[in-house]
Amino acid sequence: MTSGKDPQAPWLEAAQQFQQNLIAQWTQAAQAFPGAAAAPGPSASADPFAAFKAFMPQGTAAQPFGMPGGAAGFPGFSNLFDQAAGQKVKLDPAQMLKIQTTYVQEMAGLWNQGAHMAPVADRRFSNDAWASNPVAAFTAATYLLNARTLMAMADAVEGDAKTKTRVRFAVQQWIDASAPSNFLAFNAEAQKKAIDTQGESIAKGVANLLHDLKQGHVSMTDESVFEVGKNVATTEGAVVFENELFQLIEYKPLTAKVYERPFLLVPPCINKFYILDLQPKNSLIRYCVEQGHRTFVVSWRNPDESIAHKTWDNYIEDAVMKAISVTQDITGADSINALGFCVGGTMLSNALAVLAARGEEPVNSATFLTTLIDFTDTGILDLFIDESFVKYREMQFAEGGLMPGRDLATTFSFLRPNDLVWNYVVGNYLKGESPPPFDLLYWNSDATNLPGPYYAWYLRQTYLENNLVQPGKTVVCGEKIDFRKVKLPVYVYGSREDHIVPIGGAYASTQVFPGKKRFVMGASGHIAGVINPPAAGKRSHWIGAAGKFPTDVNEWIDSATEQPGSWWTDWSDWLKPLSGKQIAAPKAFGKGKSYPAIEPAPGRYVKAKA
Repeated sequence: MTSGKDPQAPWLEAAQQFQQNLIAQWTQAAQAFPGAAAAPGPSASADPFAAFKAFMPQGTAAQPFGMPGGAAGFPGFSNLFDQAAGQKVKLDPAQMLKIQTTYVQEMAGLWNQGAHMAPVADRRFSNDAWASNPVAAFTAATYLLNARTLMAMADAVEGDAKTKTRVRFAVQQWIDASAPSNFLAFNAEAQKKAIDTQGESIAKGVANLLHDLKQGHVSMTDESVFEVGKNVATTEGAVVFENELFQLIEYKPLTAKVYERPFLLVPPCINKFYILDLQPKNSLIRYCVEQGHRTFVVSWRNPDESIAHKTWDNYIEDAVMKAISVTQDITGADSINALGFCVGGTMLSNALAVLAARGEEPVNSATFLTTLIDFTDTGILDLFIDESFVKYREMQFAEGGLMPGRDLATTFSFLRPNDLVWNYVVGNYLKGESPPPFDLLYWNSDATNLPGPYYAWYLRQTYLENNLVQPGKTVVCGEKIDFRKVKLPVYVYGSREDHIVPIGGAYASTQVFPGKKRFVMGASGHIAGVINPPAAGKRSHWIGAAGKFPTDVNEWIDSATEQPGSWWTDWSDWLKPLSGKQIAAPKAFGKGKSYPAIEPAPGRYVKAKA
């Protein structure tokens, strides 16, 4: 029997609650002290740790950067460790003794340095204001020592790999949330700025806070600078088909001739498609058009209650497979080339398997960008998903409902909390800064909902049970999924530093498909690795020996050769021979009365807010 409480990972709940409590404190300060006198943080006389203590496990007397009392002189963190692991944990006694000895020695060293504290090598404390203030410098150094000690304690936990990783993740969340830089009462840089600006930075911080409370999320960029269709998602095209799940966009050719085999992109429905069309200089869509491909893109509808009952099968049959058939109808092509990005790649793979089971082969080649098909290696996301969590979601969405985009965005942000949460909390509110315009972060803040039944099915079949790669185990659209029947050529791309689709998870697709394959690894992460136009001359990519795909990704990496610049040119060279002969570019969008142009790209679906 599953309880009615969401069994979401306790460390994520804790971090979210901590952020909410801090915001509540700052809001109270803004109400009590309007204008420049309002300090977005606890006053010197108040308990600056009240918000933090509110979410700590029962019995843990924690300070944000201090080491509270506990057994053997260490903090009472056993409750946090137990909650993170989902069970009672034990710590290796020998390691604990070594940790305690090291801690006492290093703390004594900090005390002996006193006013001659060396600068702290951490970007959160790199400003001269920290080094020039002995108290602040000691605070930062003590915090970092405590952080190292807590991580050593997490490493001393006895148990299986998943238990240890869960504990490490929970402790890291606690460490990141409790940094003294997150509190105005202890942030020397924010305090100096408040003095230098005669309180103006505090006033701006309060204004930023109130703005973010109104919009419902922390600002990562100046969102007022961007508008979809005006300065992002500007590649010229038209919507040529739509149903309740998606719009199909056809783009205007930029060459006199195009390849006879059209090209369809399937982006993830967990995000909006214009990550592939941010600006002309970094648009993968525009790049495809410039290479002579007659290009079509799926633009997902941002779900509302009217489609909250939709399932995975609906998205495969009525969206991905429908987009394939409409692209064929419009162009008259016997087959098309297709690309799937992230979850869009997972859906594309399912559509291909369903079509193969039905004896149909409308897709000539497939490209998978940072895509999971074999979910053996899912990285840190594996920590969030277990049987109780999935059962809860299945019960929650048994009759339909929406998985809010903001909840999904928060989860992904807390995978990298210092970069995607606390960095902006400190900058926006404590220092009163406005983040600069950045198209990628604007897109990242433009959340999308998911239909609950779709989401629950996906969790169980992929992350929890990894059924897709077990031939015949999963049934989609009435057909048993068996990738051994999907024999088309595939291009598989993975990003080396991807924390959402680890490089091993992306590479695992090479073991799934039986046909001709090419695997390329790019530098950087999930988004920056993919959106890397050749003209920028940034980063690099790795190419392995043709036709050799060992089981272990590390063997492939060891034998691969690094190439400078973007992987886009390698992929373009791979795709062109699979695209057929060149023909005259079409003069109009769509196909007469059958598929008339409905509205200009990017269409209205992508503009709907979650």
